[in-house]
Amino acid sequence: MQDDKLKELIKNLVQEYVAEPNRACAPIIQAGVFGTVNEAVSAAKKAQEKYEELSLEMRRKVIESIRCGMRPLIDEYAQAALDETGMGRFEDKVAKLTLAINKTPGVEDLRTEAETGDNGMTLYELSAYGVIGAVTPSTNPVDTLVCNAIGMLAAGNSVFFSVHPGAKNVCKQAIEKLNQLVYDACGIQNMIVTINEPSIEAAQELMKHPDVALLVVTGGPGVVHQAMTSGKKTIGAGAGNPPAIVDETANIEKAAADIVAGASFDNNILCIAEKSVIAVKDIVSYLILQMEKNGAYYVNEPEVIQKLVDMTIAENGSPSRKFIGKNASYILQEAGIAVDYDVRVIIMNVPKDHPFVVKEMLMPILPIVTTENFDEALCVGLEVEQRLLHTAVMHSQNIGRLNKAAKKFQTSIFVKNGPSYAGLGFGGEGAATFTIATPTGECTTTAKDFARRRRCVLTDGFSIR
Repeated sequence: MQDDKLKELIKNLVQEYVAEPNRACAPIIQAGVFGTVNEAVSAAKKAQEKYEELSLEMRRKVIESIRCGMRPLIDEYAQAALDETGMGRFEDKVAKLTLAINKTPGVEDLRTEAETGDNGMTLYELSAYGVIGAVTPSTNPVDTLVCNAIGMLAAGNSVFFSVHPGAKNVCKQAIEKLNQLVYDACGIQNMIVTINEPSIEAAQELMKHPDVALLVVTGGPGVVHQAMTSGKKTIGAGAGNPPAIVDETANIEKAAADIVAGASFDNNILCIAEKSVIAVKDIVSYLILQMEKNGAYYVNEPEVIQKLVDMTIAENGSPSRKFIGKNASYILQEAGIAVDYDVRVIIMNVPKDHPFVVKEMLMPILPIVTTENFDEALCVGLEVEQRLLHTAVMHSQNIGRLNKAAKKFQTSIFVKNGPSYAGLGFGGEGAATFTIATPTGECTTTAKDFARRRRCVLTDGFSIR
């Protein structure tokens, strides 16, 4: 009797498979995740056409749904990003994602301008581009997704995320969740899309797709250059090599604490993080002492410094992926140095042309260059920054010097008397952003940067002055 039941069950399963052969072998695809670039962009275009008919109040509900829905998952996504990429620190990833969720502006960033006079009224309004193609990094995977999604949807766009292959799993999970939250708020699916297997070729296809109206690229100089030569409107966030100048008028105790905090935050993988310190000779010894008190490990032996160079810089001259974003204690251990506490950052005195100074290492190794005075420090800082125009930091109580440095650097972000991450809105005033558009000049991007500026003219009224 049991054999008859088993045969009947097998028969039914076979008949079901024959009737629907594709169902049994079809992959389980997450919401918003497609097999090809064209499928994803087409879905995003259809979604955006529905979305642009919604009211601003509905967009506000969408953004609030994202904020409320993502907050309970901050720890989960921070750990998943750390596990997949192997870079950074859990507590710092929590802080970054919290910042993106809470301080990224929404619809309120879309401000109307008006001019009135004898000839009527002219309005300048911000409206959607359509489908945005956004390239995101592995260093800030989920925080960049959330930050860009809030700004881009607030401006009325849908978005295709070309995520870094090194963070594809956590990004796909986040995109699926974001889609669910948007759908719950407005009933539209596929406002945020990606593909199952991201690649360089897929990113190149995205940049050429006729239905993608705007490219927003957060990554290295290569991918930014490729986007800028695509013929499309591009917002490019490129590389940086931020120096931190410290002169003799600075509050040295605070400067040391701020520099260690900024340079060690998420193990230095943020593009805005202090990558070197340029200090005048009168205070450099005391600065190093105070940095040690705040968790820095000072390496003084030339042979150990050279060992660190040989270990962390690959044969092709690039920083070794083995050490990018790793804890300072791990790097020291690999160099044969045992420490019994959690080192935040490794520091050493080196000349201005040292590899640790001129390269963006993306690891908690912070070289210190000593100069005779402030004027020399500023010259060295400008040389080290390499006209990337990204970020610079300065600690001083001399307003004239701070003003002079701000004019000379012309960086998108200039942080004075604080840790570098204050420039992202973390412990500093201003909106949160993880796309700092230096090559294309938009600076710290928010919703207004993801919208077209349009001029609407009425010639016969509405001047009541």
